[in-house]
Amino acid sequence: MKIKTKFYAIAAASLAGLTMIGCSRNDNSIKLTIWVSEGDRAFAQSVVDEYKKANPDKSYRFTIDAQGDNEMSTRVLKDVENAADIFSFPNDQIAKFVNGDALTRIAGSRLEAIKMNCDENAVRSATVKKDGEDQCFGIPYTDNTFFLYYDKSVLNETDVQSIDGILAKLGNKKFAFPMTDGWYTTSFYFGKGLDYSVEYDANLAETKIDCNFDNQTGVAVTNAMWSLVKDSRVKADANDSKITAGFNDGSIAAAVSGIWNRTSIERSLGENFAATKLPTYTFNKGQAGEEQVQLVSFAGYKLMGVNNYSKQKTEALSFIEFYTNKQNQLKLFAERGYVPTNLEAKRDESLQADPCANAITKQLAFAKPQINVPSTLWVPMEGLGNAMITGAGGGSFNLTEQLNACVSAIKKTTRQQETMN
Repeated sequence: MKIKTKFYAIAAASLAGLTMIGCSRNDNSIKLTIWVSEGDRAFAQSVVDEYKKANPDKSYRFTIDAQGDNEMSTRVLKDVENAADIFSFPNDQIAKFVNGDALTRIAGSRLEAIKMNCDENAVRSATVKKDGEDQCFGIPYTDNTFFLYYDKSVLNETDVQSIDGILAKLGNKKFAFPMTDGWYTTSFYFGKGLDYSVEYDANLAETKIDCNFDNQTGVAVTNAMWSLVKDSRVKADANDSKITAGFNDGSIAAAVSGIWNRTSIERSLGENFAATKLPTYTFNKGQAGEEQVQLVSFAGYKLMGVNNYSKQKTEALSFIEFYTNKQNQLKLFAERGYVPTNLEAKRDESLQADPCANAITKQLAFAKPQINVPSTLWVPMEGLGNAMITGAGGGSFNLTEQLNACVSAIKKTTRQQETMN
C-alpha cells in the first residue's frame, strides 16, 4: 500500500507539473513590472487599468511595486538585469542610471514628441551627453520645485514679495525656511549668480567639481542667511513635519516647501490658504550695494524610464508614452497636485485657477534646472546650515571658516576622485 500510494503521488505530481508547463507555454501575456513611489501607486494602477482598456487586442500582466524616489537608483542598480521594466525617478539620478546601463535611449518619433510637448528645461532634464552627443533617456511628466505657502489672514500679496515684508507682519508667528537642507539653501547663492560646475569622464563619473559659493559675493550671501537664522521670527530648523505642524497649530504663517505638503497645509489654513513664488531676500543689508535678490530654486523633474535590460522594451516604451500623456498628467495633477510638463496641459483651466500651480509656474521663471548636480553638494550644505543653527542657539559660528570648509568639501579634483575610486 505504501509503495502504491507513493506511486500515485508521484504520478499526480508529474501530471500537475506537465499541466503547469502547458499553461506556461500557452501564456502569451505581456509581463511588465513598474516601480513608482508609494504615493503614486494608486495612480499607476489606474493608468494600467486604462491602458489595458485602450489595448484590448493584447493580454497584459502588470506588477506594480513601491519604491521611494530618492532610493530608486540604488534599488535598480543593485541588480539591473532583474529590476523593473519601467520605473519613475527624479531627473538628478539620470547620470547614475545611464552610467549603469540601466536606461533605454529614447529616439525617433518618441523624442520628437517629447520636444514638441515639453518646454526646454523639461527636455534637458531627460538628456545626457553620451558618446559626444545629447541623448534622451526618459519622459518628463511633472515639475518639481519649491515655493511659498502663506496664511492670507496674516499676510497679503505685497507682504510676501520679500522676506523683510513677511517678517514685518508676522506678529507672534514665524516664517519657516529649511536652512539645514541644501536643496533649499542653494537658492540664496543661485539668486546672486553663484554656481558649481562638474566635469565627467566617458562613463559619466565625476572627475572635477568646482564651486564659487566662497567668493566675496558668497560671503555676503552667507551673511544674509546667517542674519535670518539668528532672527527669532525665522524657524530655521524647519522640515516637512515641523512646517505642517506649525500651520496646524497656528505658530507658522509662511513657509518655503513643496507640493507634497499641500493637502496638510490647505486643510489647516482653510479659506486662508495661499501660495506664491519665493520671496526676495536682502543682500548687503545696511551697507553699500544693498539690494533685494530673488531666491532661485532648483527645478527638478520626475521622469518615466525603461530598463535597458527589459525583455519588453517596445511595449514598455509604449506604456510610458501613455503614462505621461496630456490626459494622465492632468489626472495626476487632479489627484496629487503635481504640475504637468506637457505644454497643453499647463494651459488647462484647472491649472490656471489653482494657487499652487500658479506659484510653481511663477517660480519656474526663477529656477535652475536640477541637472549635473555635484554628488558632494548635499552633505556640506547641510553641515553649513546646522553650524548656523548651533551658533544661533548659543554656540559659536565663524562664517568664513565654516563657508570655506563647506565649499572645500564640495570641490573635488581629478586626483581626489581617483583616490576615492
